[in-house]
Amino acid sequence: MNQPTPAIVAQSAVRRLPRIALLLLCAAYLMPGLLGRGPWKSADIAAFGFMAELAQGGGGLARWFDPMLLSLSPETPALLPYWIGAWAIKIAPAWINPDLAVRIAFALLLAGAFAATWYAAYYLARTRRAQPVAFAFGGEARPTDYARAIADGALLALIASLGLAQLGHETTPALAQLFFAAHLFYGVAALPYHRIGAFVALLVGSLGLVLSGGPTVGLALGLGCVGVLVAERRRSSDGEEDSESEPTYSRGAIAAVLGTTLLATALGAGLGLFQWKIDLPGSDPNVRLIADLRDQAKLLLWFTWPTWPLAVWTLWRWRRQLLARHVALPLWFALVPLLATWTTDFSERSLLLGLPALATLAAFALPTLRRSVAALIDWFTLLFFTGSAIIIWVMWVAMQTGVPAKPAANVAKLAPGFVPHFSAVAFVFALVATLAWAWLVRWRTGRHRAALWKTLVLPAGGAALCWMLLMTLWLPLLDYARSYIPQVHAISEKVGQTECISELALSRPHIAALRYHGNFKLRSLATEAPCPWLLVSPAAIARLHDIVSLDGWRLIGTLRRPTSPSDDLLLYQRITPAGGGG
Repeated sequence: MNQPTPAIVAQSAVRRLPRIALLLLCAAYLMPGLLGRGPWKSADIAAFGFMAELAQGGGGLARWFDPMLLSLSPETPALLPYWIGAWAIKIAPAWINPDLAVRIAFALLLAGAFAATWYAAYYLARTRRAQPVAFAFGGEARPTDYARAIADGALLALIASLGLAQLGHETTPALAQLFFAAHLFYGVAALPYHRIGAFVALLVGSLGLVLSGGPTVGLALGLGCVGVLVAERRRSSDGEEDSESEPTYSRGAIAAVLGTTLLATALGAGLGLFQWKIDLPGSDPNVRLIADLRDQAKLLLWFTWPTWPLAVWTLWRWRRQLLARHVALPLWFALVPLLATWTTDFSERSLLLGLPALATLAAFALPTLRRSVAALIDWFTLLFFTGSAIIIWVMWVAMQTGVPAKPAANVAKLAPGFVPHFSAVAFVFALVATLAWAWLVRWRTGRHRAALWKTLVLPAGGAALCWMLLMTLWLPLLDYARSYIPQVHAISEKVGQTECISELALSRPHIAALRYHGNFKLRSLATEAPCPWLLVSPAAIARLHDIVSLDGWRLIGTLRRPTSPSDDLLLYQRITPAGGGG
């Protein structure tokens, strides 16, 4: 016999969330930040550097399978994200900046992750064990309407996730991994309903994860899904499920999941993309185990807010159906990235892959929430995002007018050299977003018919509001603080027009920034003839003494990003003839 479902939902509670409202919310989250800025530190500009190198065409076809920035390979053993960025640069019109072309392409990836999450939640909610209790005299939610309401809730929960805000708007392999993980999730969820489309999503998701630097995660997700599907099929054959009334996983469907997983694994192994980078908590001798665990726990709590409390509630309320596909599949897709977060040094970017599954679990909490709990979520969300919006506005006013004096002084201290300017367009967008938030709060607190997705409207709307305000009112400040342009301009003023600059131990972000923003030709001091100028990372001073004699170089100064002393660069000028000894 089937275990009873904890969901009790009437048809009136699954009224449709207007599609235009949902699309506008997605657009308000996706589009801010596309214009008015360049690549940011550190992973953003580094990934863009590899894309720009591929787009320039140096190294031939072989270079596409071994991207390099000078002599450095990417930190993430990925290929496809850099290909996508390079293709975007190549096909973009000349009037579109290369970094904007890449951001547009990756914004489409985030939109694709949104769509895949919605459809994955929809097809999981269509299963019979996920449906609400049937009323004695009718009136319970219809299956498709209920599934659509759950899917709307899952998408709102994903948008509301705090960890998605910055990483979801960067042009890094992590965002590509999110896209492909979401499609793998959708493919497995939809396989009993749409074989061809689901199989294509499976193939795209499995191969894409491997080519985007997540081969181990893809392998673990695929094998775990096979186990869930085998258990699901066994329950059906044992009579726990009525296979005639609901599509289930056939042997061919299970073979498709296993086949795509093995194919992707073989491809990753053939291309040498499996690189084990295990970094267990406490493995750093300079960090205590307890401190490391505490940091990981803090990351989990804020990064997945507000989905994790709802996901935990789902696991408790649906505990009698933990092996049902609508709980087991998203649980597995959340656990694997969580395990990767705790065992690698890519903590935030690994955890990003679990957000679609956590959002789906959070959505299944909605039909089981008490009214008092939903009201508590609403009030907390209202206070948190309204307070955050007020802080953003006050800081913006302080930047523009100097009043209040303390916030203005803090900005001047944290971003020395920043000169604020007024943008009428940014002000209008910020004002419209704030008014829309006020209307949304008024609607949510007013008297209206209940809707299943209503609990997540304010969290999603608040996240979109704050991101919009940051990317309009604060965008010049954030771009100044997170860009390498001020540092590159300072270097340009010192060296002027020069044939090349030698470098020693520069990081990938610095190399990418110098090439893109300064259009400098860089050469490695360790392997090539010295240039008239030399840039050195302060951490490599000891190595510098072993490579050249400093008698032939004059220290010009230390150049830093105004907002980050850790990004200092030492600039030297050669004072001996180019053909002389070093």
